[in-house]
This record gives sequence, structure tokens and C-alpha cells, in this order.
Amino acid sequence: MVRLADPTHVASEDATTPDARKTAGAARRQQRLWYHLGLPVPIPGRMPAPRQSLAGGEGRRVDYRKKFVVEPDSKVDLARVDPKFTGKLSSEADAKAELDAHCERFTKLQYLLYADGTQSLLVVLQGMDASGKDGTVRHVFRDIDPQGITVRSFKVPTPEELAHDFLWRVHAAAPRRGSVAIFNRSHYEDVLVARVHELVPKEVWSKRYGRIVDFEKNLVQSDTHILKFFLHISPEEQLRRFKQRLEDPARQWKISESDYTERDYWDDYVRAYEAALEKTSTERAPWFIIPSDHKWFRDLVVSTIIVDTLEDLHMRLPQPHVNLADIARKYHAADAKGSLG
Repeated sequence: MVRLADPTHVASEDATTPDARKTAGAARRQQRLWYHLGLPVPIPGRMPAPRQSLAGGEGRRVDYRKKFVVEPDSKVDLARVDPKFTGKLSSEADAKAELDAHCERFTKLQYLLYADGTQSLLVVLQGMDASGKDGTVRHVFRDIDPQGITVRSFKVPTPEELAHDFLWRVHAAAPRRGSVAIFNRSHYEDVLVARVHELVPKEVWSKRYGRIVDFEKNLVQSDTHILKFFLHISPEEQLRRFKQRLEDPARQWKISESDYTERDYWDDYVRAYEAALEKTSTERAPWFIIPSDHKWFRDLVVSTIIVDTLEDLHMRLPQPHVNLADIARKYHAADAKGSLG
């Protein structure tokens, strides 16, 4: 946990003039806000130190953004990424306290995002069947105010959607300013399923990588922050989860014929994912390859990356749009009259 400074002891700059006193007072109010929201208090002249996971063990900290990011123009070989990786952590109990803290911080940061109303966040979740996309939504976003979040899943396009370009249905679901949008399966299906099952010719899907990069660049230029997560599981873990679904009546509704027919295309999907990760991970819209055989580690890493990204925005509550002194007078006048009726 980050130790928070007491805002009553935060040093302020010289405030000998009316303008300086006004500026210093605003800074103190902002510092108190951060303190009461449980966020690191920005000290004048210093930026908060970047938060990192404690999962490195032995006092070392791990920056999951650096560890799991797909660097732009890099080569991706998923066979070299261990889906069972958990670092120095060995069990869900090891990660629970940190995950709970991240979810609490995420809630407070989302409040600032919503109130600020000038930026938005898009989270893209992709992965093989049973990789945990639904579970990530349930666990990482569990405490989020539903007024500020949308979840959209792009599956088989409708006839209306097919009559437009492949990004038409996606742009309409992009997050509005002040909100968070989750794409649980996304526009990347059109360079994954479409490629593996040859739904369109190669000359069509191969051009979509560039169009996706341009689309995401447009969102970024409109103040949307994009985080894309590939939930990486092994074929053995997928089969184990299929077995759980078969044996658990509460999960049997998830079973489909395609669960097993799509397994036959595992290697083809791996190649399709590698190409998509290589061609569309950019500095402002990065991909992260998340080891996901252990669900608890997947949730910890995704939540850490999201919280760290939002904290880097240094969001502030907007100034009131009314004259507070005038509103206070109206309140006291109404209070003096007592209750109506």
C-alpha cells in the first residue's frame, strides 16, 4: 500500500500576494481531495512516484506495464510466453489484498474520470475461448459505478452491420468522455476469426491492421486512453475449464459446439493473434500479453495496469459551475423558512 501524506503537513509555495494565496488555497483543497479519496497526494514541485505491484517478492516491485507490454514493431512469439507465470506469487491468497486495494482505487479513479468529463478509457479483452474475458470483467470491474461504464461484445455481425465497413459498429460503442468502455471481444475479431476461417480474402483482412491502427489513433486524438489485453492460456488449461463447465450445472449454459471445433484451429489462431499483436500495438494503444492460466494472477495484472494508467492522468475534480457563496445564501434562506408545507 502507498503511504499517504497528511495534507495538513504538505508544504505550499509562498503565498504573500492575493493571487498566490488563491492558488495555494486551491492546491490545498485539491490535496485534501486526493487524500480523502485514498490517492497519493501530489506535493508541489514533485509528481507522485509510480505505483508498482508488490508481486516481485523480497521487497522488489514489478512494473507490469513494462513486463507484459508488446513493444511497437516487435516480434511476438506466444510460445515463449508462459501462460502459467505468476512471478513470486504462489496462490490467490498472496494476491487478494493487493487486488482488493486496486479495485477500491479503481472505483475512486473512475469517479474522478466521470467528474472530470474530458477523457475516457477503452479496455479491449481478447483471448481464446475460456481464457477468462467474462471473469476479468466480473472481478476487475466489480466495484465500478454502472453509470460510468459500458460493456460490449462484438460477435457475429448482423445483416445491418455487414452492410457497412467492419469498424462501423465499433465506433458507435467507443466510450464517451468521462466513461469507461469494455470490449469483450472486439474489432480484432475481424483479423482473427475472419482470417482463420477465411471469411474474407487475405487481400481484405490484411489491410484491416492499418485501418485498426488509424481507428485507434483517432480515438486517442479524441482523448480516449486505450489498453488492450490478450489473455494468454494454454490448450491444457482451456480443456480443464471445458471440463469444469461440463461437470458444473451452473456453468453448463456456457457450453457450445464451437468450443471443440475451434480447438482444431488452435495453431491458426495463435498465428493470427501474433500477427495482430505485432501489427497493432502502438505507444498510445498498447497490447499486453497477460499470463492467464491462473485467474487470480490475470485479475491482479489487469487491475494493476488499469489503475497505474488512470493515476498517470493526474485527474482533478472540475471547479463548481455555480457561485458557491450565492448557493450557500439560498440554502440558509431555505433552511430558515423550515420545511415546506
